Amino acid sequence: MNVLYFYLLLLVHPYISMWWKSFNLTEHKSWEALIPGYNYFVVFKLGTKKPWWSLLLLFPGVHIVMWSVANVSYIRRFGYFTLIDTVQGIFFPYIIMYKIAQSNDPILPETNWANSKEVGDREWGDHLALFLALPFIGHVIALGFAAVTRAQPGKKTKVKEWGDSIWFALVAALIIRTYVFEPFKIPTGSMEKTLLVGDFLFVNKLAYGPKVPVTPVSYPLVHNTVPWINIKSYSNIETSNYTRLPGFGSIERNDVVVFNYPAGDTAVYDPRMPNGLMGHNYHDIVNQEAMYLWKEQTPYYKKAESIIRQQIQKENQLVNANDFSKMVWEATWENAGEKFFEEIDLWKSKARQVIADGITHRCNEFGILYETIEHYGVIYRPVDKRENYIKRCVGTPGDWLELKESILYVNDKRAYIAPQQNLLYEIQDFKALTDPEMMAKYTVDANTQYDQARDQYGQRVGPIQGVHVNRKAIKRLKKDFTNQKFNLRQRPQYSDNPSLIPTPYEYMNNIKFFPNDPFINNTVTDFHKFQIPKKGQQIKINPKNIAYYRRIISAYEGHNLVEKEDGTILIDGKKATNYTFAMNYYWMMGDNRFNSADSRMWGFVPEDHIVGKASMVWFSNDPYGGFRWDRMFTAIK
Repeated sequence: MNVLYFYLLLLVHPYISMWWKSFNLTEHKSWEALIPGYNYFVVFKLGTKKPWWSLLLLFPGVHIVMWSVANVSYIRRFGYFTLIDTVQGIFFPYIIMYKIAQSNDPILPETNWANSKEVGDREWGDHLALFLALPFIGHVIALGFAAVTRAQPGKKTKVKEWGDSIWFALVAALIIRTYVFEPFKIPTGSMEKTLLVGDFLFVNKLAYGPKVPVTPVSYPLVHNTVPWINIKSYSNIETSNYTRLPGFGSIERNDVVVFNYPAGDTAVYDPRMPNGLMGHNYHDIVNQEAMYLWKEQTPYYKKAESIIRQQIQKENQLVNANDFSKMVWEATWENAGEKFFEEIDLWKSKARQVIADGITHRCNEFGILYETIEHYGVIYRPVDKRENYIKRCVGTPGDWLELKESILYVNDKRAYIAPQQNLLYEIQDFKALTDPEMMAKYTVDANTQYDQARDQYGQRVGPIQGVHVNRKAIKRLKKDFTNQKFNLRQRPQYSDNPSLIPTPYEYMNNIKFFPNDPFINNTVTDFHKFQIPKKGQQIKINPKNIAYYRRIISAYEGHNLVEKEDGTILIDGKKATNYTFAMNYYWMMGDNRFNSADSRMWGFVPEDHIVGKASMVWFSNDPYGGFRWDRMFTAIK
């Protein structure tokens, strides 16, 4: 149900409850019940002595809580205190409101807390209110304080006192968290060294304007899952359309931005994992699972692997693990030919069924199995309940972007490089950089990556040599190691000819990177030039470019998109050659460029997914122990 219906309920509720009759039983006049807004002001004044609480009815999500508070506090002034009365007041107060309107009994004085009968009458109703505010924990707090403090005659009970305090604290925290700022913890290293794992941030929602929640009815202070019991924290009983309130500005290029995960509408849900699988593209998981099943259940890969291994041993070669897998996949293609692509839809169908049954196989891009994960299935999340991600906005609506040999270009100019942005440099002689005394000079600015890579059978097949460094560190390394060559890591390029069927190895690379099309070759280091969509912009669409806009048209802007074999494109049942964007879009990338799942994987970020601007690190906890005192209360640049 849309949120507007609930605001309509707020408007008609005083008339359904016949407040014009019950107001006559107080010191107020009937006509005061007929003035929208002011009638709630009066009810809160009578029931809670806090008439300004009526303003909280303006906030979606909060308004339902405050509506219940108004009803319960009002009926209690007429003697309805019991547990059943309280339940009715919270969920359906109209029977009691009718009794009050027909009774002609005057409003009662406020509760006399020194009168044991009056206190006893409301005891279980107060217990219910406290339980709904903070289940179990609220009672532990209230009864704990009751046990260690002496009861004072005439004062509220601890249950009532803590119930009022907790409800108000939750409402205040919900408003602040939703509309002003929200705490956020860095879970991964995708923004290192700008932001570190264990940093706690304040996300400023006023910077770009706070979003009105799409699902306002939600358990306060948690995002999408209630901790420990692993159930969703929100209800779809009330929903709203995307609305953003005015802010202090708009997103600027190079801002560090928190946003809802764009590919999180259909996600694999596994609450047993610290970060779950919610940050992974479901469609990417389907593609990877299909490749894994094909590799494991057909003879082509295993036959090719045996041939390549015998060839390497015969020639006594030392082959890099990635090169080995590439050689196997190329040999696989020679055996399988086009059979894989003739059956790809079948393998994707099998993959979806395996995922639906609660299994996923995590593999690297070369098909080597990392782990098998049992999970809790596939779910849909509304926009505001998708996982929060943090990246740097490197492209704004209308910008042209291109990535060439690890260097980003925006509007044909080299993009801004953040001081702590990491790039991966390959080196020839790694031993020189593994000396402990020498590397101590670079530990702040560089991560070294060195692994005696092994294939899936444990056989050593060669070293991976490289350093993840920022601008400051690479200058120092080049100065100290003049005989060493530092080359930016590059990934292999393939042709982009739609008439050619890609090999399975090329297929795996192409579907991994946006626009996730087998015939469009983008990589972590190189991206074809493209434009970021802008609200109101009209473009021509055709089979050659539709891959870039499929998800925008269907998932983000809600149209029915059909692509026919003859190249005809239908939008909402009508033939379309043009499309006009309804929203602005952004391009987000992590500062740790070679260890970041970002727009290179899942594409454009719609404006309705933007949460706020990361403004300040207020606390930092090193996951290896201790606090990073020097990072506390530092601005994010």
